[in-house]
Amino acid sequence: MPSAPPATAREVRLAAVPDGLPVPGDLTVAEVPVPTPAPGHVLVRNRAFQVFAGLRTLIGGAARDTPVPGLRPGDPLFGPAVGEVVAGAGTFRPGELVTHPLGWREYALVPVAACAPVDPALPDPLAALSSGSTAYGALTRTAPVRAGDVVLVTGAAGGVGSLAGQIARLLGAARVIGTTGSPAKAARLVEELGFDAVVTAGTRTDPGAFAAGLAEAAPDGIDVLLDTVGGHQLAAAVEAARVGARFALVGALAGQLAAQGAGASAPVELDGFRLVVRGVTLTGYRGSLHPGVEEEWAGRFGGWLRSGEIRFPVTRVAGIGRAPEALAGLVAGQYAGTVVVELP
Repeated sequence: MPSAPPATAREVRLAAVPDGLPVPGDLTVAEVPVPTPAPGHVLVRNRAFQVFAGLRTLIGGAARDTPVPGLRPGDPLFGPAVGEVVAGAGTFRPGELVTHPLGWREYALVPVAACAPVDPALPDPLAALSSGSTAYGALTRTAPVRAGDVVLVTGAAGGVGSLAGQIARLLGAARVIGTTGSPAKAARLVEELGFDAVVTAGTRTDPGAFAAGLAEAAPDGIDVLLDTVGGHQLAAAVEAARVGARFALVGALAGQLAAQGAGASAPVELDGFRLVVRGVTLTGYRGSLHPGVEEEWAGRFGGWLRSGEIRFPVTRVAGIGRAPEALAGLVAGQYAGTVVVELP
């Protein structure tokens, strides 16, 4: 059973709208009263929460048309979390582990409807914080993988990409190619996660070098793209597309993590003629438009984890006091896999 909550706890707030990419000083860790249990809500002591690149857009001061609202100075950050119920409501009882969207704080008062139980069969409860449902939904709904496909995953060392390559293989892909700017991450993708090839040249600033690297890795073209980056990597993928290729766009890191701007746009020039003559479908993936994906993914992910068919790459940062540097480190590309802040 969980212990009684303290009178106060800590949460991470936006201190100032970043001038460019966020630095630790743009966030502050504040001491606040622990919320009082309320009808229709559960009080949760968070064990861990996810650090994700989309926060750069939400704190950049120019977020629009996003699934969740942007943040203003003084607002607490939020995001996927896993924690232990302290005061229950509905079907949730004290001691039960749940996921919810109010991370970046030690204690959260969460509407019952926003909580979901953690599958007790998961080898590690932190696996409930994976971004795999995005990759799975995109590769089964928007750009379905077929047996024998050549699949390209951009930003393959991130939380979505590191699972996307493995999912593509499990769905029948014959060849899986990733992109990352780090040779060390590239080695991990091949040696640990089963990628056949990784393009590192030109991923950040040299479109010509990237296009040449992709042509070498996929000499016969690609059938499926799972794109977390956009920019010139997306443009090069259009050039490499086979007839009937399916592209799923799940992120736009080229814009979100650009040093200039607020991370709220990601313009790119694509060859429309190439899209037409090769019959390429290019669709943005949004999970809320695909009911049932979360539940389907949870069942398959748990089974794959228990059988050893999939790995969950995770970087753990200890303590809420290090959360501001964790976001800055993620944006700077210092981490691999899903990044979580663990709480004592």
